Amino acid sequence: MRQLLLRQLLLIVCFLSALTADASDKLTIAAASDLRYALDEISTLFRRQHPTLALKIVYGASGKLSTQIRHGAPYDMFFSADSQFPAQLYQDGLAATAPQPYALGHLVLWSPKQNMAGIALSQLTEFDFNRLAIAQPAHAPYGQRAKQALQAAGVWPTVEPRLVYGENIVQTAQLAQSGGADIAIIALSLAKFPALAKLPQLASQGYQLIPAELHQPLLQAYVITRHGADNHNARLFSAFMASAEVLSMMQRFGFERPGFELPTSQPQGRQE
Repeated sequence: MRQLLLRQLLLIVCFLSALTADASDKLTIAAASDLRYALDEISTLFRRQHPTLALKIVYGASGKLSTQIRHGAPYDMFFSADSQFPAQLYQDGLAATAPQPYALGHLVLWSPKQNMAGIALSQLTEFDFNRLAIAQPAHAPYGQRAKQALQAAGVWPTVEPRLVYGENIVQTAQLAQSGGADIAIIALSLAKFPALAKLPQLASQGYQLIPAELHQPLLQAYVITRHGADNHNARLFSAFMASAEVLSMMQRFGFERPGFELPTSQPQGRQE
């Protein structure tokens, strides 16, 4: 009887240990949609170094992801397209770390149908189009900056009646792809890698970089959330984001490291 009890106790301990190990080898990240291609590639490399890790990434608009965290969503890390959202979470005690800037994002004028290189926002009043897609400014930083740029270019009153809105920046690009819009203002990181669908070759060549001075900077930052405070994988991923290999990947996807100077030239559409 005593041996039977010892065996049962041992089984229980092993079972609980397995559960603990399984729980400690998970990482769930909430990330802005402009990171879809870049972070997919980065996470693939991270998984190779940590093959037992169960890594899940949920993409969406930064504002909506921030709201989900406030309502208890079990995200361990939050990569925002705007540093203000993680900063507010940290201030409110919902993040375990201070916001860490990881990139500067850029906007482009883009179309899956025609070359937009050389088309300034100020020229949109003379451009032949029916619908212009932007991300929803209420909760998507790229949409908010698109609105600012259109206002600064002096065309907002004219184009506003022709606007259609995506819930996030990926859906904004999809609106143009599906015919719901003729042109779109999207993230450079998407325009450089248009893998949302099979697009004409022209689509990967014909975007126009929108001057950064037309809108507030897209300073992007991440935090480890209060939920992920004790998740060692979150700390590992944070350190991995600062590696030279990841910085090179981010640059290839059109992101700048905060503090770096803006590019002086753009081969796929000149600056105004």
